[in-house]
Amino acid sequence: MGLNRMTDGWRWAAARARGTSHVKTGLPCQDFALSETLASVDETVMAVIVSDGAGSAKLAQIGSKSVCIGLLRLIRGYLANHSLSQLREEMVWDWIDDIREYISAKASRSGTQRRDFAATSVAALMSENGTVIFHIGDGAAVVRYEGDEAWDVPSWPYQGEYASTTTFITDDPQPHLTFVRNDRRVDRFAVFSDGIERLVLNSANRSAHEPFFNRMVTPLALSEEAGRNLPLSMALREYLESPSVCERTDDDKTLVLGVRK
Repeated sequence: MGLNRMTDGWRWAAARARGTSHVKTGLPCQDFALSETLASVDETVMAVIVSDGAGSAKLAQIGSKSVCIGLLRLIRGYLANHSLSQLREEMVWDWIDDIREYISAKASRSGTQRRDFAATSVAALMSENGTVIFHIGDGAAVVRYEGDEAWDVPSWPYQGEYASTTTFITDDPQPHLTFVRNDRRVDRFAVFSDGIERLVLNSANRSAHEPFFNRMVTPLALSEEAGRNLPLSMALREYLESPSVCERTDDDKTLVLGVRK
């Protein structure tokens, strides 16, 4: 299978950066992300998962990594025998239960609690014939559909009952899940953790800051390199670590950008 077939024309860049507050306190980056094109029974699916470990959880960085690796494994296994159009919210809940059980077992073995691994999850699955986004907590996925100039925010970051609170995949009795699916074809996307929310989302009208996303995907749109672009991923990390970003947020930051050509 040729490279263009494998990637379905996707070019993307992915990076994460340790927050300055974590640098000062000696904490590791608690974000994690995975991005990959997967083969379903009838088409290629671009899969992106971003997870942010809770700052209050002492094993947050393990939690976010476990969420991403576990979800990607479950998604890959599902698509090996199904099309994306068959995916329903009930199956996503089964995946969430599997992740929660895995984390519970890990906590039991290490003498810790499941809440010590608390983490969010934003997952975007995009194919030729549709899109599925499922979302627990803050962070977001922003997309531009084929034929549109505007960017859409299908799932807004979840705000808990109190300020600066959200929901995590480890929450009891269960987390708050947002599941969105449609039959529209995405040609641009961005998936990110809450570290850059205030820089890229307009909370007043719940919209994307379109100039930012248009500017950030331009290098990918001009690139002829299919798949993950490593030079642009390195440049994206440098941007996330730059003073212009870190002066506005001291949190960990993750951003995955993609263009379909």
